[in-house]
Amino acid sequence: MLENVEDGAAAATRLAGGAPLQSTLDVADPADWIALDAGVREVAWHRPLFRPGREHSAPPPADLTQAGESQLALALCHRDGRIRQEAVRQSVRYPGLLPLVVIRCADWVGPVREHARRLLCEALDVDSALDLTPLVLRIGRRDRGAFGVDALGQVLRQASHGQLAVLFADPDRIIRRFAYRLAVEGRLLRPAELARAAAGDPDTVVQDLCATAALTAPGDEDAFAGVLPALLSARNPRVRSAGVTALRRAGRPKQAEPFLSDRSALVRACARYVVRQQGGDPVAWYRERCTAPDDPELPPGAVIGLAECGNRADAALLLQPLLAHPSAGVRARAVAGLRALDCANAEQLWPLLDDPAAGVVRETAAALLPSARELPADWLSERTSSERPRHVRVGALRLLDACGGIVALRAAVGLLEDPDVKLRTWAAQSVQRWHPSPDGRRGDVEVGQLLDRSRHLFSDHMLRRRKWEAGVGS
Repeated sequence: MLENVEDGAAAATRLAGGAPLQSTLDVADPADWIALDAGVREVAWHRPLFRPGREHSAPPPADLTQAGESQLALALCHRDGRIRQEAVRQSVRYPGLLPLVVIRCADWVGPVREHARRLLCEALDVDSALDLTPLVLRIGRRDRGAFGVDALGQVLRQASHGQLAVLFADPDRIIRRFAYRLAVEGRLLRPAELARAAAGDPDTVVQDLCATAALTAPGDEDAFAGVLPALLSARNPRVRSAGVTALRRAGRPKQAEPFLSDRSALVRACARYVVRQQGGDPVAWYRERCTAPDDPELPPGAVIGLAECGNRADAALLLQPLLAHPSAGVRARAVAGLRALDCANAEQLWPLLDDPAAGVVRETAAALLPSARELPADWLSERTSSERPRHVRVGALRLLDACGGIVALRAAVGLLEDPDVKLRTWAAQSVQRWHPSPDGRRGDVEVGQLLDRSRHLFSDHMLRRRKWEAGVGS
């Protein structure tokens, strides 16, 4: 594999020495052809490929009609546009050079570009188009590269579903997007197949394209019913939300109710829309499920869903009792719900910083940030010791950093030797952005000592400036 211009230049040198094209580069890899194209000009600029003694060019044999495949490949990439133009004419003798013709279709010299485009249109068929798709789409990103993409699309619109299937499974998402657009335009896939593609593909563009096409495709009710199971069971929330919204059109609003407690906020919002459109009351549904604070089957999505559409009265009656729920997911969503309803009570929440679940501590720290200065600084500092779990140390540092002043600097410097790499990094960043508090005591000797312990994080100038701001040192 040719990874860069230097590799392409080395390949060009081997071709000039008579090495066959197939053994010099991976002809199935578009990156190799692009690297060779750039590498030939790199070598040609510094030293000749064919005639020693010429300083700035690499003229190929005088008669390209007699050139072999390797020499013609070099000529197709030559710095001189006239040589490239003649090489395009002669390349018809070697079908293996069609990838370089694709590159020349975006050439900056007009005559070269026109000859290459004419040759490409004559040479393309469905099989060759499938092989060239990765290269054509990469060249299509260049200026003047749209022609190749258009030509490729015209040919592949004649392809069957089976022929395009290889592109549907390509690891490159750009290729999959291109192939699915062709399939949608040509109606090569049934709605159920489009729904399965939307549910299974990791790319959001493909998901949206296929889900929309599946839901808007003409067909009978049975075809539409075959689409919904794939969409509703998809892992991706964008696809699930499309399926939930489509339940209204299908006249099945009751099926949207379970999605009111989905783990995704987007899906929950779509489910609430469908339920309301049919006269339902999502708030009552949420309240009913959150009335049993010890219910082990309570889904966390129902807890945060109540906060999304409930009111402050729900916080006191329903969410606060859930802070002691046996499920960590429910506890975390209860904290997030109190924060969303602006009912996060610092005195009630800060004991949850010792929760064994990292998600609960993360949500608690986020909810307590606005009131970080009201928390007991010594208690927080104890949570940064190495005996505490990592997620507890992270939450404590986050809150101490929000407190500012010497307590923030003391905690951050203490964590510079923490066994966790990420925590050490965050502590270093906290030290670097630290500034004395306006209400802090100037000339504090401890501040100078802490800054000296972290001097490796500052330049000499910045360290002196921090000390000057704090009123310590010279």
